[in-house]
Amino acid sequence: MARVTVEGSEVVVRLGLREGLAARRRQVRVPVSALREVHVERSWWRVLRGRAGSGTWSPGRCSGIRRRPDGEDFVAVKAESTVLCLELAEGAPFRRVAVSVPDAARAERAVREVMPQDPGPEHGTGPGPEPGPRDASPRPALQHEGGTADDHGRQPGVPSRTGSDAGRPPLDAERVERANADRVRRDHVVPGTPGARS
Repeated sequence: MARVTVEGSEVVVRLGLREGLAARRRQVRVPVSALREVHVERSWWRVLRGRAGSGTWSPGRCSGIRRRPDGEDFVAVKAESTVLCLELAEGAPFRRVAVSVPDAARAERAVREVMPQDPGPEHGTGPGPEPGPRDASPRPALQHEGGTADDHGRQPGVPSRTGSDAGRPPLDAERVERANADRVRRDHVVPGTPGARS
């Protein structure tokens, strides 16, 4: 797993041997001045956004660069792990660095201590409120985390936005009756049972 440390004016992500070979690099260095947000994600696959670029993308283990219209993300994550996410400003080497680390909460605290107090031009013009502790998961807890939301973060009873009924108006009883009026309906009878026609 990766280790995240703060060295002077940089946050240094040192990859484990396996992640380093997969991503074709041993470390990622990010200027502290480029940090905009840091948070912990408990569902590792939620940090994968954009298209897969260079690296290794196998089920449950992803290391490399993800390409997006507004820049690139660097990820080194594996299944069933907690991920530290560093959101970065424009001009940084990546837009997001997301890595599985052994103690994500401790790494988050260490990075948050050195984050710039000024949110920068991307998030406002003047100094903003001091960044406080952020809930590790603003979304509802998933079922494997003890919650009731499904894998897409939907609570029970909330319809899918992309499923078979997405965007379809409710059924109109009169239209359904007209559509079924001229359908030929046959009894489904298993041959060899009483009442079956031969």
